[in-house]
Parts: sequence; structure tokens; C-alpha cells
Amino acid sequence: MSLVLRNARVVLTMDDADTALKQTDILIANGQISQLGQGLVGTESLDCTGCVITPGLVNTHHHLYQSLTRAVPGAQDALLFGWLQTLYPIWARFTPEHMRISALTGLAELALSGCTLTSDHLYLYPNGARLDDTIDAAREIGLRFHPTRGAMSIGESMGGLPPDALVEPEAAILADTIRVIDTFHDPAPGAMIRVGVAPCSPFSVSRELMRDAALLARDKGVMLHTHLAENDEDVAYSLAQFGCRPGQYAEDLGWTGDDVWHAHCVKLDPSEISLFARTGTGVAHCPCSNCRLGSGIAPVRAMLDAGVKVGLGVDGSASNDMANLMAEARQAMLLQRVTNGANAMSARAALRLATRGGAAVLGRTDCGQIAPGFRADLAIWDVSGVEAAGSWDPAALLLAGPTRVRDLFVEGRRVVADGQVATINFGATLTRQQQLARALAENL
Repeated sequence: MSLVLRNARVVLTMDDADTALKQTDILIANGQISQLGQGLVGTESLDCTGCVITPGLVNTHHHLYQSLTRAVPGAQDALLFGWLQTLYPIWARFTPEHMRISALTGLAELALSGCTLTSDHLYLYPNGARLDDTIDAAREIGLRFHPTRGAMSIGESMGGLPPDALVEPEAAILADTIRVIDTFHDPAPGAMIRVGVAPCSPFSVSRELMRDAALLARDKGVMLHTHLAENDEDVAYSLAQFGCRPGQYAEDLGWTGDDVWHAHCVKLDPSEISLFARTGTGVAHCPCSNCRLGSGIAPVRAMLDAGVKVGLGVDGSASNDMANLMAEARQAMLLQRVTNGANAMSARAALRLATRGGAAVLGRTDCGQIAPGFRADLAIWDVSGVEAAGSWDPAALLLAGPTRVRDLFVEGRRVVADGQVATINFGATLTRQQQLARALAENL
């Protein structure tokens, strides 16, 4: 079977030349983009008149389980450490069903915002929950998925931040990480699931686990992910506990390189930016979460100018509290303009972070562009509505909208159709999500 996306008003390819094609067809076959042009023929077609087509957006940092704990009183106005201490006891009550339903909801929300590939950082496993629960959800909804086996091993009694009930023995963490990689990781081009290794943060695991995790990941040929330099408290902890800044801590333990990406990096200094550029280390920039928690504005313009790989992340819905990747890209653009001037980041450059930038951070050379041979991960934006009415440049999506897709294709399969999630019973999922959230709140 082949499919033609017919007569798009503009196709933003995100290729090296940043080509924008007008009145263009896209031919999809066998999960790949086969041809771009006019008058293309396939066994099926979809009319895209009045639409802009972009590569599917790429989300480089998320905590899907947190979609069940949005806008929690007591956490709404807290800084990072206090926010975590408020939410840890609630998360400790999660079950495998909580993990699966929250993942389905979070993945659907991402899909509606144009996301075709997302990572997820799951670092707590209460009451029998496993990474398998979120992987099952991703398979059901049909998004390309890069889950990471997170972990916490240093509880309050040992000077860490999380309660003891939420930490795991380090030997068990490593054993389950091996199980998950061996069961699910697919290194092949076009893979729908790849697995990463992701101890939660310097303040919730030991130096030994960080080092062992890096060795394990490289032995298995998978990527590494953690939180780093998120706010001033994070940096102060690193200086007090390890006698160095977060960048040095990462380098000492093997956590730099083109197989590593760190979330946030709000407080990287010039020497750390240089280190990341030199080593090919990636950054997941989460502007909305960083604003919500008062963490600061990451030096993204300086990172990009230095040659650091930067993608975007919505972060968890307990700290965002939305998961709209198009809105995240707009926020990234605005914050860099506030910091560095109106010409610091264009709408097209921010969209590039959300597509090709994220693909590079996650090591996906087969995603993030619209060109023959790339995976058929495509977002179709209807610019005939009120959001873009009067816009002189329909391709400037981050300036005039929309922020919700009309259609979304992953591996050539339609996940969103006419603005609705097409692969699951979304209404039933939302009903169950609300029931679970209410029960958590009532029993607090």
C-alpha cells in the first residue's frame, strides 16, 4: 500500500537548506517517505489543501506518569526540591494501571500537539509497576517511543531526597535495566522502540550507580539520560556533595558523549557548554517546566552557538502542567528573545529544535526531516482556521498557530485523524484517568 498526502500548501522539510516546498505532494510507502513532488500517485490519498506539513515533532524529556498529578495543591508554587517532596508520597501509591493509563493520556496529548517520537523518563516503580506498562501504552497508541529505565537508590535515611519507600537496591536496578533492554530495545533503522538507561539525578542515586549505569549502557549500545544542572539548588548540592559543578560530575563518571543527553541544563556555565559541545553531549531543553518551577532560563542561544545538540522536552505534567510540544517550541523561542533580543531565535529555528534537533539528541538519523528515505513521521497543520487567519506566512506556525494537528502519521500509520486520536478509545481512557486522579486526591 502507498499513500499520497496531496497538495499541501507548504511542506517544511527541515533539510540542510531549510527548504520550504509549496503545493507539494508526499508519497509514503513501507513506513518511509518515498518521493516529494506534484501529481504523485499512490493506492490511497489524503487531501492536504490549506495545510502545512512538518516532520513529526520530537520530545526529548517527559515523565508520562505525572499526567495524573497536574496542578496538585502544595506543589503549584514550590521550587524543585519542595515540589518533589510534596509529590513523592502521592506517586508512591501508583500501581501498574496508574502507569499505563497516565502514559496513554500523556502520549495522546503529545500526539495531538504534533509529536511522533517521544522519550520518557520513568524513575520510580511502586507496587509492581514496570517500564513495560508504558511501553505497552506506546504500542497501543502508535507513537515512536524511547523509554528510559530510570532509578532512585538514595533515600531520605541516606541523605537523599526521595522517601525510602520509593528507592530500589542498586543491584536490582541494574538487573532490571538489563532485562528491559534485552526485551524491548531495537537498534535497527526505523525502530519503534529504543530503550535508554537513566538514573534519576545526582541527588537520588550514588556515584557508583551513575558509573555502573554508564558502563552498562555502553556495553549494551544504548543511550544515557539524566537530570542535570536544573536550578541553583541542584548546583549547590553538587558543589556540597561532590566538590564540583554538575558538568564536571558528569564528565568524571562517564556521562558525556554523543550517546548522552541531559535534561534541563539551565545552569550550565560557559566551561560546561564547551564541554558538551566538544563531546557531542545533548541537552533536552524544557522551557515551560523551567518557568513553572522558577528554575531559570537555559542558555540555549549560547549552547547552539557553541555547537551543542539541543532538543525540546515538555517535562512531566506535574511541572508543566501541559504537554503540548508546539507550545513548548513557542516558549523556547520567546525566552531566548527575552534574554538575547528579538532576533535571537526565529520561529523556524525553534521549530527546528522541535524536529531535527530532537531527533539528533535521541540519535535518530532516520527521523526529523521530510526527505526520501526518512521515516514517514509527519504532522499536518490546518492553517485555514482562526489561529492563522490574516497570517502572511502560514509556515510561521509558532507565531500564529495552530498548536493542534489535523492529522498525524507515524511510520506511515495515521494516529490522529481530523483532530481526533484514531488508535485508542480516547474517551474511555480520559474517563479512567479522571477516576484515578480523583481517587488519589480523595485519599491524600
